[in-house]
Amino acid sequence: MEKQELLYEGKAKQVYATQDPGLLIVAYKDDATAFDGRKRGTIQGKGAINNRMTNLLMARLEREGIPTHLVEELNSRETLVKKVSIIPLEVIVRNIAAGSFSKRYGVEEGTVFDAPTLEFSYKDDALGDPLLNDDHAVALALASREELALIRRYALTIDRLLGEIWRACGITLVDFKVEFGRLEDGRILLADEISPDTCRLWDAETQEKLDKDRFRRDLGGVEAAYIQVMERLAKSL
Repeated sequence: MEKQELLYEGKAKQVYATQDPGLLIVAYKDDATAFDGRKRGTIQGKGAINNRMTNLLMARLEREGIPTHLVEELNSRETLVKKVSIIPLEVIVRNIAAGSFSKRYGVEEGTVFDAPTLEFSYKDDALGDPLLNDDHAVALALASREELALIRRYALTIDRLLGEIWRACGITLVDFKVEFGRLEDGRILLADEISPDTCRLWDAETQEKLDKDRFRRDLGGVEAAYIQVMERLAKSL
């Protein structure tokens, strides 16, 4: 399968058409952004790490009953995926208070929740990705109530499965963001990526941050953290 027309270029990925109208090629970049693009930089090797990590995790989730867009890893930075129409909802599952949750609600970072907390935000950089509830999502015609219920079920199952995977690596899954898309027949699949760009990952013993917060907060050692996470995952799977 070969790349054809560039269909989309985002902050972290490029999406290309292929000879098959039902398949796309996703190419991962080393570019890094934070705060809705206000902070920009480069994390050397990030594209290859995020590509490989996403594919390993999506393949595992597929085996556990979560449908995904993954078809085949083509090379270190490119993956063949099913073409979906992305639902403009960022689905965030939080196990521990951190980041915007702590700032928004005045909760000390590191506070462990009694149960996972799921929130939706409207995927729109111009609006600042505002939070919304099910009624808002239905009013905006982003998804039906039945689709939202399915997305919630998938997201909470993903949280449980990823939590188990990361615990086996000596890593705590603090929170993560996922996106879903629709096939032409309306079926909903997990899409986008699962990586240190989209997950908060802390060392289970030291609480050291091993994710994009190192870039956001100018903590240094960003590349080393991504490599460490990838190495731990590869050994455990």
